[in-house]
Amino acid sequence: MIVKLKSNRLPGILSLLLFITLKAYPANGVPSSRPNVLFIVTDDMNDWSLLKNYPVLKTPAIDKLASQSYYFYNASCAAPVCIPSRASFFSGMYPYHTGAYLNNKQTWFKGILQQTETLPETFKKSGYTTWAAGKTFHVEVNNDREKQMFDNTAPKGGFGPYAAAPFWYGKSHWFSIKPWTGPDSDFPDVRNADSAITFLKQKHAKPFFMYYGLWRPHTPYTAPKRFYDLYKDEDITLPPGYLENDLDDVPQLGRDLVDSMSTNKYFKQGLTKKEVWLKMLKAYCANTSFADWNIGRVMAALDNSPYAENTIVIFCSDNGFHNGVKDHWVKATLWEQADVIPFLVRLPGGKAYRCPQTVSLVDIYPTLVEYCNLTPPDHKLDGISLVPVLKNPKAKWERPGVTVYGPDYSSVRTERYRYIRYADGSEELYDHESDPYEHTNLARRADMKPVIQQLAKYVPQKFAKSWGGRHEKEIKE
Repeated sequence: MIVKLKSNRLPGILSLLLFITLKAYPANGVPSSRPNVLFIVTDDMNDWSLLKNYPVLKTPAIDKLASQSYYFYNASCAAPVCIPSRASFFSGMYPYHTGAYLNNKQTWFKGILQQTETLPETFKKSGYTTWAAGKTFHVEVNNDREKQMFDNTAPKGGFGPYAAAPFWYGKSHWFSIKPWTGPDSDFPDVRNADSAITFLKQKHAKPFFMYYGLWRPHTPYTAPKRFYDLYKDEDITLPPGYLENDLDDVPQLGRDLVDSMSTNKYFKQGLTKKEVWLKMLKAYCANTSFADWNIGRVMAALDNSPYAENTIVIFCSDNGFHNGVKDHWVKATLWEQADVIPFLVRLPGGKAYRCPQTVSLVDIYPTLVEYCNLTPPDHKLDGISLVPVLKNPKAKWERPGVTVYGPDYSSVRTERYRYIRYADGSEELYDHESDPYEHTNLARRADMKPVIQQLAKYVPQKFAKSWGGRHEKEIKE
C-alpha cells in the first residue's frame, strides 16, 4: 500500500528527520550515543605487517583490520620501551613531564603518576563497564588501583612458556626459540583472547571499554608449531634497511644504546652470527603471526556480536622493534625502528584511509575522551584529540611525533625528517624522503642547519627528573 503525504505535512516531517539527524550526529562530529571501545595492544611489534616491506610476514587479521581503518603510518611511541610507553598512553602524558622514561618497577609509585587518573579510571567514572585481560601496565600500580580500574578481575599471564636450555639462542630462557607442541592454552594470549570472546558474547547494559593486551611477539620466541610452519628457512632474509657499518656516522651516545648483534648476547654453538640472526627472524615472524591469529579471533567475536556497529577499535604496539637494523635486535633507541609503531583506528562503518599525520600514543587518551563524550580527567593531557582527523583524514596536523628516552635524549619526527639530540648535544638528522631507513646522518651538513633549527623547537625545553637507573637496566622483561 502506498501512502500519500499531504503537502502541508511534509515540512514537519522533514524537520523531525533533521532533528533526529542532528541529535545522532552533533556539531562536534562524534556520536551522541556512547560508543564501546576495544583497545588492542601488542608487545614489541614492528610495523612490517602494515608497511609490507618484509613480504614473507603473514598477518591476515591485521591486514583485514587495516582495510577497515585509519592507518597512521607515521605514528610514534612516547618512549621506546614497554613500561614508560604504557605509562604515557594510560596517563595521556609525555615522559618528560612525569619522569617515567625507563623500564622501572616503581613507575606508578613515584612522582605525579601516583595521583594521575588513568584512561580506564576516566571511563569508569563516566559510567562505562571497564574490562581488561593480558599485559596492561606491565608493573604494579600503586594502592592496587588496577583492581579498581576494571570491573573484572583482569587475567594477565606472562611472557612464557619458556623453552629448555637446548633451545636457547643466548644466555637465558628469554632467548628461547621453539615451535611449541603443547596445547594453545599454554599461552596467556590465547587464554586472554578466550576471555575477551566470552565478554563479547555477553549482554551489556552499559557501554564498555575493553582492553586486550598481548604478550607476543615479545620474547621468548615460543609459539604453536603451526605458526613456525608458515615460514620456510630459505624464505627468511635479513631485515629491510639493514646496512653493514650503519653506525659509522652515529654519535657515541647513540651507539651506546645498541646491543650489538656481534656480541655473544645472541649466539648458538656451531652457528654463525648470520645463521642465529635468521633463526631469530623466523621466530619473530612466527610469533607475530601467532599474535595476529589471536587478534583475529577477538575481532571476529566483535564483528559477530551486536556491538560491532557501535564500537571504535584502536590497535597499536607499545613500541617498535629493530630486528637487527643498525646492528641492534630489540627496541630502546631513538631511531625509526624503535619509535614508529603500527597504529590503526577503526570507526563504525570501517572506512580505510592512509594518514600521514605524525600522531603519538599519548593522543589516544584525549581522542577517546572526546569521541566517547567522557568527563575529562583533572590533569592536563599532553596529547591531541584525533577526532578532527577522524572527521577529515586530510586535516592538518602541526605537531611532530616526540619520543624521549631519558633526560635530554629526544627524537622529533615530522612527515619528512627525524631529528635526534643526545644529552651531550650530539645530533642526528635523517631525510625520510630519500633515506627511509636512516642510513645517512645529515646533521653536520651546513645546508641542513635551518631544518635542525626548526625541528629543535620541538625538543622539550624541560625534562622532569628521572627516577634513577640507566637505559634498559631497571627491569628484566
